[in-house]
Amino acid sequence: MAALQDNPPDIAPEKLPERADTPCVAVCSTTFDEICRGCGRSVVEVAHWVSMTPAQKEVVWVRILAQGYPRRNT
Repeated sequence: MAALQDNPPDIAPEKLPERADTPCVAVCSTTFDEICRGCGRSVVEVAHWVSMTPAQKEVVWVRILAQGYPRRNT
């Protein structure tokens, strides 16, 4: 999983966009693959979210937003 394997450079918190604490929208489903149908994160990203750095979280946010997540009713 790229977001945890890559070590994005530390970015000063004031340089990061303001985001919600988590992309979770309480529509949790990984029935068909390893990607949550609600937030777009992988199972590993969900499991490690609380220990990820702000820069690692931003990598995930950028990817999921580009993919049209988070989704409330899919």
